[in-house]
Amino acid sequence: MTNRVPEWLTPIAWTFITLALLSAAAIAYDVYARRHRHGTVAAEIVWVTSALYLGPFALPLYARHGRTAQISDASRTAATAQPVAVAGLPGGGASAVAHLIGVPVVIASGLTIAGIDLWVMIIVIGLLAMALLFVYERTASGRGTSRASSAGAAAMAAVLTVLAFDIGMGGWMLLLHFNEYMPPVDQGSFWFLMQVGIVLGLLTGYPAVTWLTRRHEAVAPA
Repeated sequence: MTNRVPEWLTPIAWTFITLALLSAAAIAYDVYARRHRHGTVAAEIVWVTSALYLGPFALPLYARHGRTAQISDASRTAATAQPVAVAGLPGGGASAVAHLIGVPVVIASGLTIAGIDLWVMIIVIGLLAMALLFVYERTASGRGTSRASSAGAAAMAAVLTVLAFDIGMGGWMLLLHFNEYMPPVDQGSFWFLMQVGIVLGLLTGYPAVTWLTRRHEAVAPA
C-alpha cells in the first residue's frame, strides 16, 4: 500500500488511538469493576467497543444512554426508547472488532484479488462483522419470539446493517487506496483512518438502522 498520508497526521492518530483505548478501559472499568452491569454481556461489549472508534466521545454517550440499560424488567419498556444513533453502535462495534481480527489475518495470509489485498480485507471484515452482529442480535432478541423467526430476523438485521455500513466504511477504504492515501497497517495513521471509516459507516448505515429499529418496535408488542 502506498502511503501519501501527511506526517502531521501521525501524532494526531496516536493521540486519538491512546484516548480511544483509555476510554474503552474506563467503560470496561465502570461495567465490570464498579459492577454497573447491563442486561446482556453483548450490550456491555457494544459500549466498550464503541470507544475503540469514537474515542473520548463515547464517554458522554455512555454516561447518558449506557446506564439506562441497567434496568429491571419492570421498567424495561420505558427505558429502551433510545436514539437511533445509539441503536447503530452494535454495527460500529462489530466493525471495529472485525477490523482488529480481519486485517492481520488477511495480511498474514497474503491473499489478494486482482493483486490487491484491500478487496479481501473488505470481504473478510464484512463477513466477520455480519457474524458478530448476528450473535449480538440473537443475544439481544426479545422474549416471546420463536427461535426460527428470531434467527431469521437477526440474520436479516446483520446483513442489511453491514451492507449499508460498508457503503461508508468500504467506500472510504477504496477512496484512500486508489488515491494512494492508505498507510501500511503497522502505522497508527492506518488504524486512525479506519476509525474515521467506521464513523462514516455509522452515517451510511443510519437509514437501515432506522428502518430496522422501527420494524422491531412495530412487532415488539406482539
